[in-house]
Amino acid sequence: MSREDNALMFGIGILAGVTAGFIVSLLYAPASGEETRKKLEAGVTNFAKERCPSLEDTKRQALATVDVIQFKIEKAVRRINDAIKAKQLAKAKEKEHTVYGI
Repeated sequence: MSREDNALMFGIGILAGVTAGFIVSLLYAPASGEETRKKLEAGVTNFAKERCPSLEDTKRQALATVDVIQFKIEKAVRRINDAIKAKQLAKAKEKEHTVYGI
């Protein structure tokens, strides 16, 4: 196995361990199910409030990057089209010179 495969397997193992620990802690929690759900909901809500601004910033940056890439691609396509048209025009002029002797 390569280093990347080992790192991936290690990451999956960590994730599986954290998930199992979370489930076991919920099952053996001293609080009632309703209290546990309220605490879990509050934790998720707090996490979302703390992380949402950074997620919005990330989304905004990603969209800006997509716009820049789209602009660059459109510019390259325009240059290619212009080059093709210039070659076609040059061929037409050359043909005109050879046919009509201009």
